[in-house]
Amino acid sequence: MLRTVWGDDDRYVRQYWSDIPHNYFAGDGARCDEDGYFWIMGRVDDVVNVSGHRLGTMEIESALVSHAAVAEAAVVGRPDDVTGEAVVLCDPRRRSRANDALKKALLSHVTKEIGALAKPKEIRFADALPKTRSGKIMRRLLKNIAAGQDITGDVSTLEDKSVIDKLMKSS
Repeated sequence: MLRTVWGDDDRYVRQYWSDIPHNYFAGDGARCDEDGYFWIMGRVDDVVNVSGHRLGTMEIESALVSHAAVAEAAVVGRPDDVTGEAVVLCDPRRRSRANDALKKALLSHVTKEIGALAKPKEIRFADALPKTRSGKIMRRLLKNIAAGQDITGDVSTLEDKSVIDKLMKSS
């Protein structure tokens, strides 16, 4: 358990103990199901700003994976001149099912589950998402791809580097 931030005890208290009085807050959201099990949902500070509205990527991803055709989803923002950030979804599903009809169905599903504001502006289908060997999605790479930027930074922990090329070609 983290006891302090090295050399700055006050920062430790401000960072982890001030959001919820007398409770440690690491920044992850969770829910408790009807059986009493806790489900870690993701970071609560991972948001996109669409037309002045802060939308949690976790909620949009949850809405998408609740659709029968979606196995896994990742939502990132990219700069957009009109809305501030456009929502972009990378949805790894069998390529044979990736078509315009599925895109329309997913857009409709997100609108029904959350509302029209959360509807992704762009959907990209892929065979896989860029993940580390431990299974964590490398969102900074998805943000680079969505924004049309070169991939920067360390990618040595990437499980399968061919995923990046495939996602860049699908844009």
